[in-house]
Amino acid sequence: MRAFVAAAVQVAPSSQPLTAATITANTAKAVDLVRQCCTATQAELVVLPESVTTGFTPGITPELLWDLVSEVPGSIVQPYLDVAAELGIHLVLGSYERGPERGVVYNAAVVIGPSGRLLGRYRKTHPFGHERADRGGWVTPGEDTLVVDTELGKIGVIICFDGDYPELSRITAIQGAEIICRPSALLRSADLWELTNRARAYDNHVYLIGANATGVDPAGVIYFGNSMIVTPIAEVIARAASHESWVSARLDPEAAMSALTPGSSVPQSFDHLADRNLALIRKHSAALLSEARSPLAPSTE
Repeated sequence: MRAFVAAAVQVAPSSQPLTAATITANTAKAVDLVRQCCTATQAELVVLPESVTTGFTPGITPELLWDLVSEVPGSIVQPYLDVAAELGIHLVLGSYERGPERGVVYNAAVVIGPSGRLLGRYRKTHPFGHERADRGGWVTPGEDTLVVDTELGKIGVIICFDGDYPELSRITAIQGAEIICRPSALLRSADLWELTNRARAYDNHVYLIGANATGVDPAGVIYFGNSMIVTPIAEVIARAASHESWVSARLDPEAAMSALTPGSSVPQSFDHLADRNLALIRKHSAALLSEARSPLAPSTE
């Protein structure tokens, strides 16, 4: 990884019913904000929210959503490929993706390189409750991680609720990610958003860039923004409010792990990845793969 400026751009989706025209308008706005952000900050990596093309809660059936989106790569992300090439940047964004059969929709995120080429696609592995197709929602889960080796560094991707699951970010970090991008449309609280962003960055000593939606989506759901950039020692070095806006920060690998706490003269003396007790993990690996539920969760009976 080399030092560079990264940015998170938070966008409000159209609150109008979801149509092809709505997607076109959302895309035009997001692309314009990316251009403005890069002009102002000289960012080389820009992260946009989850489902920035449509808004998170589409308010239509999976079949109609399938009709409106496309495969990836395809028309749904082509304008983002174009603007990445125009600006010479790396761009990460979330969009729904058409699956192999009508009604099969993935919540995807893509990594685009500065030539406008698609470098990788990730499908959300932990859809949020009512989002899941098997619970009456519209999203089929993915099954794979993503780490892309770029000229900036190794970029991993998780999406929103994925950030609640430490195992996913840990696997992504072990696979080499130095930066984890988290496109999101978080529906809970700013406290939980910050907690999980800082925890996943600190767990794995990676930079984390969380781009959260703001505004109101087609189903009337409200988002709070608060996009942020977090260092490998859990310091929030950029934080947005609730407006459509961007935040940016310089990511510097030489400074990332130089101190125990921000600004401290005490050097960082441990590494959460290198110091794992692998004997313990191997001994209890079956437990990690076992079905479980919180003993404090409400009964479903």
